Amino acid sequence: MNPIAFSLAAMSAAVPNQSGVLAAHFENILGTSLDVKILANSFELAEKAEAKVLSEFRRLQAILGSGENHEFGKWQQSKGEAISVSSELHTVLGLFDTWSEATKGALNAAAEEIRINGFSAKVNQAQWELGDAAATRLSDAELRLHTFTKGYIMEQVADAVMAAAGVRGIMLNVGGDILSKGDLHEAVRVSDPLSDAENGSSLSTVSIQNQAIATSGTSRRGAHILDPRTGELASGSISATVIHPDAVTAGALATAFNVLSVDESKALAAEYPGTEYLIVDNSGELVMSENWSGQSVSMDSPIEMVHVKDKLWTAGQELLINVELANLGGGARRPYVAIWIEDEQHKAVRRLALWYRKPRWLPDLRSFSDAQRETPIDLMSIASATRSAGNYSLIWDGKNDQGEYVVQGNYTVYIEAAREHGSYQLMKQTMKFDGKAKSQALAGNEEVSGASLVYKTK
Repeated sequence: MNPIAFSLAAMSAAVPNQSGVLAAHFENILGTSLDVKILANSFELAEKAEAKVLSEFRRLQAILGSGENHEFGKWQQSKGEAISVSSELHTVLGLFDTWSEATKGALNAAAEEIRINGFSAKVNQAQWELGDAAATRLSDAELRLHTFTKGYIMEQVADAVMAAAGVRGIMLNVGGDILSKGDLHEAVRVSDPLSDAENGSSLSTVSIQNQAIATSGTSRRGAHILDPRTGELASGSISATVIHPDAVTAGALATAFNVLSVDESKALAAEYPGTEYLIVDNSGELVMSENWSGQSVSMDSPIEMVHVKDKLWTAGQELLINVELANLGGGARRPYVAIWIEDEQHKAVRRLALWYRKPRWLPDLRSFSDAQRETPIDLMSIASATRSAGNYSLIWDGKNDQGEYVVQGNYTVYIEAAREHGSYQLMKQTMKFDGKAKSQALAGNEEVSGASLVYKTK
């Protein structure tokens, strides 16, 4: 398994000679993380575009969020009265009507009612009526603008930024759903839903340009997708990944494919030209559209090549590293972070992640050596089910950076964090890796709220 610097906060390292490319990472945007990559005629124009990205996300969240201070949240409190609404809210409500009909009820904003109050007849009744610039609330069911609303917001943000002078391309990755527009090609790994770590195994790799890729499934947050037609957990598939030129369509289909059967999903996809899909059905089998453009990912060496008599780490063991970044409020930049493994001679044997924005600030990661920084790290984006903000998982499979299994024994896990003009923190924990399961919790600090190490059988 290759080491992965898994977010585009590190993408500036991939294009060090293009001064007009900006990459950054933020937490607590739409309840998850946001990776941004902007290609512009100058770095200054890219920085202005970055500010536009944040302002547009915040503006649209204020309209479409469910909180009592958001427009949609306030409108939810009404009933039986035609209320003037913004064009954005009117559009999204109309999209829910369209997609509910297209999926025969598999997508429904009232699925939130099931989560809060249980299933009842009110879930599948008409929830609103739209006028020219108004919306009338018809029921008191709990509503949430989920599924494809994230894709709608991404499209609006990307279009606003692309309209700015000097911007040539943009990539947005909101918790694993990715949109690329303009002159940017984005390489993406499609995560395996049975491997919850950022650098876990992948099902496929794809390259997108002027396209969106969305994944929905039971990974990351467990079984959480409901079938609003029955009130039961969705059972159509384990995971579904969809590529489409439109982020709304990609998000809607990916969610619907978790609810619908595989045959129903195939039929629905055929109605939307340009749709590519990769479905993991309930038996774990891959179902791909004929036009799926992704490439398969080679698997690790078989366990037969590991000689237990040599006391090497075995292929059946892994270390799961869970990291929770401190919540510094919506839109806060993620700190620069390096995570790596050292042996008893204090030699770095495996680099697992390196997240940063500007190379000139990398020396702030004082314990992460210059030699480690100079060695390339895989910088592909990850398409996956949405993660919670600030929560990340990495896997160490017992291999060094050369892909060889290390000898069993004592190794130290390092988690280093530094913020521009801010706090510096270093966490480290030594564990004995001998084939016996064990776990260790690490105390938090200003930048990392907490971490845990779980050594276990796969």
